[in-house]
Amino acid sequence: MSTVTAVVVGAGHCGLAMSHHLAARSIDHVVIERGEVANSWHTQRWDSLRLLTPNWMTRLPGWAYQGDDPQGYMSAGQVADFVAGYAAASTVPLVTGTTVIAVRPGAQGFEVETDQGVWNARSVVLATGTTRGVVPPFAWHLPDGIHSVPAIDYRNPDQLADGGVLVVGASASGVQIAAELQRSGRPVTLAVGEHVRLPRKYREQDILWWMDTVGILDERWDEMDDLVRARNLPSPQLVGAAGTLDLNALQASGVRVVGRFAGIRDGIAQFSGSLTNVCALADLKLGRLLDTIDARAGGRGERPEPTAAPRAPLGINLRSGEIRSVVWATGVRPDFSWLDVPVFDHRGRLQHDGGVTGWPGLYVLGLPLLRRRRSTYIDGARADSEDLAAHLIHHVGAGQVPQSREAS
Repeated sequence: MSTVTAVVVGAGHCGLAMSHHLAARSIDHVVIERGEVANSWHTQRWDSLRLLTPNWMTRLPGWAYQGDDPQGYMSAGQVADFVAGYAAASTVPLVTGTTVIAVRPGAQGFEVETDQGVWNARSVVLATGTTRGVVPPFAWHLPDGIHSVPAIDYRNPDQLADGGVLVVGASASGVQIAAELQRSGRPVTLAVGEHVRLPRKYREQDILWWMDTVGILDERWDEMDDLVRARNLPSPQLVGAAGTLDLNALQASGVRVVGRFAGIRDGIAQFSGSLTNVCALADLKLGRLLDTIDARAGGRGERPEPTAAPRAPLGINLRSGEIRSVVWATGVRPDFSWLDVPVFDHRGRLQHDGGVTGWPGLYVLGLPLLRRRRSTYIDGARADSEDLAAHLIHHVGAGQVPQSREAS
């Protein structure tokens, strides 16, 4: 049994960012990873995926993109190489190929059980990228013969049967997968619920450059009117490439757009009739964002055309053979099934306040809108890890750390 001040679970960009700050304060720690560095970027991304954020925004503590294409968008493999390079340059105290089986309260704070032994630690940081796809219960009612796959397990069109595909969910993953499948020659139907519409560029700048410049990405979690809703909003309809990928672009390419997938009855896929209202709400929110940018820049930029919401069918017969596969782009959630600490609500969701759980010494990194809006992106790990490292150091009593608002 080994003893250390802090155990960081996960050697993705968040775990490595936390290690950077702990090492800078001479806090003895270990980073435990079940696979290799940046494991989720190797194993839980589809082949053609690219980051939604431009390369200049790929930054970690003491490390940043140094290539010759700052306005480009990294592939999943390039992100994995970027993170691995960071680990190599930082001499992180890594323990790879080791699976955490359980984290539970212990005599010295926490007992971290792995398949290679047990660690005692005064503090634990959950920075694991392990996630599982969220699939609605009615997915079990799909007729036999229809291939069903969560987006997190999707890799490329070749893994699906020939024929029509129903993609469920119109967030970043859903629209990109729908576009790729349409290009492969398959008829694609996209089921659209609440979504966030963004143009790739506005007023000749990347939309995320504007959101960074006007301070939107730095809005704090404790300043939001409805934090729960903000954290549950789908990721924006963006693609890591030049050009905007929204419902208008998808329809122009031949994708059939229908309303939210509401259920299955007698083999009939049922869709909500609220598509027009949902699209209008997304357009309204987009207009408010662009108004904020215009207020900073002056004048008014050229706005995207409103979403053309079609007269969509309210049902599709899933036994007709029209749909051969369903891809569920309905979200992911972290897998903390191995965490044996009472920090979950009645629905099994990890409870935290800006990454600080209710159990002293237990922290979490890498969740959407953890401490600010930029937390959703790789770039957010810089400030989030610094804040939580300060809180952790104060907890273990390693020096007097000022409890500034940013570290509270």
